[in-house]
Amino acid sequence: MSLHPQDVVVLLKLVANRDANKRSTYAELSRDLFLSTSQVFRSVQRAETARLIIAPSILPNSGEALPRMWLWPNNSGNLKEFLIHGAKYAFPVERGGPTRGIPTADAAPPLSHHFPQQDFPLPPVWPYAEGSVRGIGFSPLYKNVPEAALRDPKLYELLSLVDAIREGRSREREIAIRELTARIDSR
Repeated sequence: MSLHPQDVVVLLKLVANRDANKRSTYAELSRDLFLSTSQVFRSVQRAETARLIIAPSILPNSGEALPRMWLWPNNSGNLKEFLIHGAKYAFPVERGGPTRGIPTADAAPPLSHHFPQQDFPLPPVWPYAEGSVRGIGFSPLYKNVPEAALRDPKLYELLSLVDAIREGRSREREIAIRELTARIDSR
């Protein structure tokens, strides 16, 4: 069973929820991420198989609460290692032309304050018709990422950091790795 791009989105949402100590159901996650409940369930299964998270031995029904993101002692390390070293190869970025969208990577928080806007003739954006910024198209991990990111600022930051790692220059990647690591390690 191989990981799918939406699995990373589900994992990042679990990390974002963990910070708020929020327990979500599969149905809530599916609604927040614009995925079906079965897609979320399968994402959790694939992440467990890949040893990125620990799910309970008996997974709850779709109406029951998901566990908080339980990490093995080395699991947060596994997740960080995959996001830092594997995501850019498993899910490479496709660039498009000028489009309206939502800023990502080094043009979005939390990296945007490190890199002034004048560094970008056109910033990287997830194509989104209702987006507020004109930039160069940057393929999101999953087609519904822009809508999900607009609903959750913590998820937006995590997704933007992963995008900076997926296709940033070394300076941007270093800062993104530091920021992402701090967010994953926070308890």
